[in-house]
Amino acid sequence: MKSQVDSNVSLRRLASAIALGAAVVLIVAKLWGWVATDSVALLTSAADAVVDALAATATFFGVRFAQHPADSEHRFGHGKGEALAAFTQAILLASTATVLAAQACWRLIYPQQVTAITLGIGIAVIGLATSSLLAAMQTWVVRRTGSTAIAADRAHYLMDAAVNGAVLIALALTSVTGWKRADPIFALIIAGCMIAGGRRVAEAASRQLLDQELSHEHRERIKAAAVACFGIRGVHDLRTRDAGDRVFVEFHLEVDGHVSVHDGHCMVDAAERAVAGLFTKETEVIGHLEPTGIEDDRLDDRVRRPRSR
Repeated sequence: MKSQVDSNVSLRRLASAIALGAAVVLIVAKLWGWVATDSVALLTSAADAVVDALAATATFFGVRFAQHPADSEHRFGHGKGEALAAFTQAILLASTATVLAAQACWRLIYPQQVTAITLGIGIAVIGLATSSLLAAMQTWVVRRTGSTAIAADRAHYLMDAAVNGAVLIALALTSVTGWKRADPIFALIIAGCMIAGGRRVAEAASRQLLDQELSHEHRERIKAAAVACFGIRGVHDLRTRDAGDRVFVEFHLEVDGHVSVHDGHCMVDAAERAVAGLFTKETEVIGHLEPTGIEDDRLDDRVRRPRSR
């Protein structure tokens, strides 16, 4: 288990470093293409590449911050550093897209001729290939590690591939038809995709930052694993959260009232180990021992009550 965690840490670090390097290369290429062509679609793509670089930087440091061990001031660890990095990316995407959409609208009203189209097409093709390869690499890393920050970065590069495809179509259409408004129209489409992508990334990061429960399927598996252990009669007040690099699980375990403290402790340990074994991430499980049938104030009852408005 420890070697797998170490392997996941290395994969996160490598993926974030590769993404950061590729983002810098794409920025230089796309800015050069925009200066040469004066294409607003290529400018939008270049701005997206700048956002990707800033996002990759946030991911680079967020992943490393998240891997710091727990300390006296952060006893749950630093895993939410990844979610913070992802949320930063979402803000960058949405704000940049808004500015570029305004520029595209201006070009729709006052269209300008695009020049050096062949160069722009070549840069778009290179950008499309690079973004696709990066997204494929990051997809594999996310499947292995479950990293929130890498997943957000992957969403950027999937969108970047679509952006480069849109630039390619815009420049090709302009070259064939000479229609000046094709370029800003596709720039608006790209800006819309950026805003939609930023929203998806923000939603995913918010679920982690706000300690949203794991899925119903995961919760049922946790309960089943605990109850399957010797001596456990029931489970209640289950609380879970995904902290990026690790999962936290807490529950109350019901056992017969005559069980000794020593035996009850062994039962809880067994249940905690069984639940931790369900996850590929590092998992911290805390079980609270209770005699079965006891009547007390329970979290399960409180969350089922209707909310007061």
